[in-house]
Amino acid sequence: MKPSGNTILISGGGTGIGRRLAQRWHDAGNVVIVTGRTLASLEDTIAGRANLHARVLDVTDAAAIAAFTAGIVTEFPSLNVLVNNAGIMRFEDLTAPRDLGDVEATIATNLMAPIRLTDALITHLKAQGDPAIVMVSSGLAFVPMAVTATYCATKAAIHSYSQSLRHQLAGKIEVIELAPPAVQTDLTPGQSTRANYLPLETFIDQTMALFEQEPTPPEVLVPNVLFLRNAEAEGRYTATFEILNRDFGHN
Repeated sequence: MKPSGNTILISGGGTGIGRRLAQRWHDAGNVVIVTGRTLASLEDTIAGRANLHARVLDVTDAAAIAAFTAGIVTEFPSLNVLVNNAGIMRFEDLTAPRDLGDVEATIATNLMAPIRLTDALITHLKAQGDPAIVMVSSGLAFVPMAVTATYCATKAAIHSYSQSLRHQLAGKIEVIELAPPAVQTDLTPGQSTRANYLPLETFIDQTMALFEQEPTPPEVLVPNVLFLRNAEAEGRYTATFEILNRDFGHN
């Protein structure tokens, strides 16, 4: 992915990682469009940045995605990068029957939305110069935290889907997976101040440095995520699972 001169669409750009990626890519010389459900948070993201644009979109609504993508390529015909970033994370008790509303919302947001957005924009992206798709997964795609079972399952699915997408689009669209570690954001209550989580600005600095490499790595992995990403390959999956779920796996 080239570092500047892109037109980038980022889902989930109203807070956290999505917001700071959008701002940093804008400041590096890209036109950036951020989407989210809440206009006020999107307006905070774009404040003071002329080439950063906000558009409200509920990525769990298939009809809304279809209408939005049809309009956005007319408004921004040079759109050449899609960043599937929107996501939610819910704690779950799997030991008894429960309302599965959170499960359905997590799958709709974290898995179906990236698939739908990619599908809706694939023809347009293939016709652009230097096209790229960035799929945001998680370190928890590789070793799950048991109390967020569905979140971890969707991120594992995104990792798998990204590999298939990269294979099928080879030579047509660059496919990059961004797998964050535990980062200080508002993804879950209290997460933005957890001392053992990576500060957001540190994560963004490290991530931007990796995106600026030529060529961009197919998996953008900051140092803190390697403990999870490489656990199975290094023969320590069981021990890593136990550590993760001992230290971070309880409400």
